[in-house]
Amino acid sequence: MSPQLIVTDLDRTLLNADHDLDPRTIETFQALAARGHHLAIASGRHYRDILPLRERLGVEAHIISTNGAYLHGPDDAVLSTQHVPEEMARELIALERPAGMRLNLYRDDDWLIDAPAPELLALHAHTGFGYRVAEPGELDGRGVGKVLFIGEPAALATIEEAVEARYGAALHLTYSLPNSLEIMAGGVNKGTAVARLLERLSLPADACLAFGDNLNDTEMLDLAGQAFVMANAHPELPGRVPQATRIGHHDDAAVASVLRERLLG
Repeated sequence: MSPQLIVTDLDRTLLNADHDLDPRTIETFQALAARGHHLAIASGRHYRDILPLRERLGVEAHIISTNGAYLHGPDDAVLSTQHVPEEMARELIALERPAGMRLNLYRDDDWLIDAPAPELLALHAHTGFGYRVAEPGELDGRGVGKVLFIGEPAALATIEEAVEARYGAALHLTYSLPNSLEIMAGGVNKGTAVARLLERLSLPADACLAFGDNLNDTEMLDLAGQAFVMANAHPELPGRVPQATRIGHHDDAAVASVLRERLLG
């Protein structure tokens, strides 16, 4: 079989319920690499949050991070970066929001937050990556790949409506979880990043297998020649990508099972 590009989301897709890698997943990815397939991780997580997981996989893999704002090569070279325009980032930072809603900024090298929120760190327990509470003057909008609001879904919907009304296609809005509204520059999503990677690899979209579970995976799944949606996916996702195949649960290493069947059988 000619080389394929396998690209997968992490949380609730490749990772199990403990936000960790199943041994079967590690074995599968190493076998795929040995057969010459191209591998990529595409996540809303920060690049530095993904690195320890790629290291544990033990394979060379491209990293699409911050929902497509950054593309890194297997050698960690930065292949593309798309920041939120500074003026827009400053306006998003200044938006009025409820007291319990946390403002987060994913920048090139760090994750800033406006106030401590230790409950957010459980997701990153296996990588050691964490936020840093911003110092006065640091929330200046420079070098921001993603503005992330974490709060109650109803309150997030109000912010979403206001941002869409003001900026339209100049910003891209999506959700990685019901309580996480993520805002990138216009045109920035996992799908456009995967398209950029396919071009670099001189592969057609038909040679791409993609796996995801949430709304921020929509464009990536829509692009891929073979798209797979997790059994535990957001209820709206299958309707957005009706051509996708529904597979098993993330806690059962379903991605590894499908890849073994399709590419290692």
